[in-house]
Amino acid sequence: MINNEKISSKKVLKKIVVGITVVGEDREGIVATFTNFVFSKSGNIENVNQNVIKGLFGMYLEASFAKNFDVRNFDSEIQKLAKKEKMDVNTHHETNSQKNIAIFVTKEPLCLETILSAAKKKSLKGNISVIVGTEKTLQPIAKKIKVPFIAIEEKNQEKAEAQIIEVCKKYNIDLIALARYMRILTPNFVWRYPNRIINIHPSLLPAFPGPLAYTQAYERGTKIIGVTSHYVTENLDQGPIIFQDSFDVNPNDTLEEIKSKGQKLEANTLLNAIKLHLENKLEVRWRKVHIKSK
Repeated sequence: MINNEKISSKKVLKKIVVGITVVGEDREGIVATFTNFVFSKSGNIENVNQNVIKGLFGMYLEASFAKNFDVRNFDSEIQKLAKKEKMDVNTHHETNSQKNIAIFVTKEPLCLETILSAAKKKSLKGNISVIVGTEKTLQPIAKKIKVPFIAIEEKNQEKAEAQIIEVCKKYNIDLIALARYMRILTPNFVWRYPNRIINIHPSLLPAFPGPLAYTQAYERGTKIIGVTSHYVTENLDQGPIIFQDSFDVNPNDTLEEIKSKGQKLEANTLLNAIKLHLENKLEVRWRKVHIKSK
């Protein structure tokens, strides 16, 4: 009887985990400022990662608090601190409720259509809140399903990302899926969504780089082609791997057949990674993705 009470009390003692991103101009003491703030709120730092590139500072703090922790008050106070320190700070709270998804696209529709099809069948534990495009090619697809489509055609990536950041804030985005989004995101953006941006790339890299990867593979007689889904980091296509799959290439396959198989696999691999993330089955430790057993 006593043992049962102990077990029951342990189940009640859950903690609230808050992810904190800090981005801005690098200067001395900024790490201590925010870690001390967490400690002042009786928080325990579970994870911390920081980086500096060309004077731009980025830090991700993961802190845990007691179950009765006042999240709203914490968010309000850390924004006051952010304003004082002239840093851009965002907080993210993991919940069991549906996550808001932003899909970034350019002009290839298959990955987008595959994700939307899964959402229609209610096999995604998330809400597709907005579709962001570098052009308006795929806008009719979004219009058909009545999902907001925002075209950001600014060619300067830094200026474009400033607009995208505002869109993501407006829709309170939890997860970003790069569905054949043909732009390279900068650290200034990536650091704001640690382990919350998912991309894909074919295993043809680095042997066959560029937009004609399938053509080069076809010409060289590649026998197997794989696709990798991964979290996005500041290092292009080198983030923690989530899911991988492959298909065999028949010597009689035409280039178009190989492309078709590859694009379908890309879409399915991206979708599988998104599902795992939305189901809270993924955990990143030491730059490796671990799939939770429960």
